[in-house]
Amino acid sequence: MNSTFWNELKRNYIAGGSTVKLIVWNSIIFLFIQLLLLFSRLSQNEDLNQFVFNFFTLNTNLSEFIYRPWGIITSFFSHFLFFHWLFNMLMLYFAGQLFERYFSSKKIVILYFLGGIFGGIFEILAHLFFPQISPVTSVVGASGSIMAIFIGLAFYKPQLKVSLFGAFELKIIYLAFIYLFYELISIGIPDGTAHFAHIGGAFIGWLVVKNVYSPTNLLNLIETFYSSHKRNKIRVKAKPVKKMSDEEFNYEKKKKQEKIDEILDKISKSGYDSLTKSEKEYLFSQSK
Repeated sequence: MNSTFWNELKRNYIAGGSTVKLIVWNSIIFLFIQLLLLFSRLSQNEDLNQFVFNFFTLNTNLSEFIYRPWGIITSFFSHFLFFHWLFNMLMLYFAGQLFERYFSSKKIVILYFLGGIFGGIFEILAHLFFPQISPVTSVVGASGSIMAIFIGLAFYKPQLKVSLFGAFELKIIYLAFIYLFYELISIGIPDGTAHFAHIGGAFIGWLVVKNVYSPTNLLNLIETFYSSHKRNKIRVKAKPVKKMSDEEFNYEKKKKQEKIDEILDKISKSGYDSLTKSEKEYLFSQSK
């Protein structure tokens, strides 16, 4: 029973792509934070509560940020409230699954980080230059990262139609403009939401899809750097790879997914030990 359960979890994690992996890590960190906060409440340990707050949030006060710069990374993997986490994960699943139809799994992870970082920078700058309308000093949540993915997708495939509530279809670009309009008119409203972080994420999402096929595109530069750094670490010389079209990329991705599904079906029926050495190696290589 336990073996089947863990095999199923492993199957879903590997087959789910980077979107599912991002959701899993957000969820693990959310649970970890909740356990720490629960222990803090039960033990009345204010120091632990303050540690959690300081470590997992981004302080937009520049004089404080200098002493806690890690918050610009930890904040976009962290959520303190259940419904904040739930809504963001649903939105990440919706936008991420669509994004991975057209881009590589590495690109969505890169854009997730860029959206979170640029969102944090926008919020810091807003607090620095407009403290009256941007009083938020602590930012937490993946919203900036998700906005980057969603807006990037919307401007890359503006004619793509999405179903809303199963009732009617709407072009994704219109939905993007509705979100952006809401964020803009909400600036200065004391609702505890980091609207500048959302706008910062949206900005980088729009920017990186403008010239997405250019080698100087930020997504491509980071992906190339990561790939070359990884090759250098394992000291393998790779042959130049011809740039694939969207159709070729999607075809190759489908073939890989079919092979992964076959292996995972074998695991669910006969267990992991039933795999051949080559199947284990292939599964391991695709899970990176």
